[in-house]
Amino acid sequence: MSYFKHDSSQVDSSSIGNGSKIWQYSVVLEKAVIGENCNICSHCFIENGVKIGNNVTIKAGVYLWEGIEIDDNAFIGPNVVFTNDIYPRSKHFKEPTKTKIGKGSSLGANSTVLAGVTVGDYAMTGIGSVITKNLKSHGLYYGNPARQKAWIDEFGEKLFFDESRQLWINSNNIAFTELTNGLEKSSI
Repeated sequence: MSYFKHDSSQVDSSSIGNGSKIWQYSVVLEKAVIGENCNICSHCFIENGVKIGNNVTIKAGVYLWEGIEIDDNAFIGPNVVFTNDIYPRSKHFKEPTKTKIGKGSSLGANSTVLAGVTVGDYAMTGIGSVITKNLKSHGLYYGNPARQKAWIDEFGEKLFFDESRQLWINSNNIAFTELTNGLEKSSI
């Protein structure tokens, strides 16, 4: 495999995909998995058991703990904080809580993610959002706690509701159907 590692970084994993870049002062532990064409910016820490898909961007100052899985094309903004234990106590090891970041989703700078939540595909959070529950696919969330404010497409464009068709629509007239866990593109 061919990837770039800055000289000041410590990379112990042999599971890093082609074309990925790991920048200054980052640490990647032995059992971490990073996909192809990822960009891991400076001052990041990636613990054993973390799984990162392809084409993921992780901006500076992000620490990823065991149990976190990030799907393809996700964006993790600078200084996003992930927690790994809902009831932390020093020297009391528990199985890691699973946290899933969906395909194409974006977490705004300085968002905080509670351990165990799922961020749906193409969901987006605004800066400083505090994510305490699962986020629906294609939802736009912000605040403390983060609340849904709109629906968006995979490019982050806000959708509007077409009353006549009872569907969510983007500016290119692509329709989305609302389901209990978010939106999906409609075949109508």
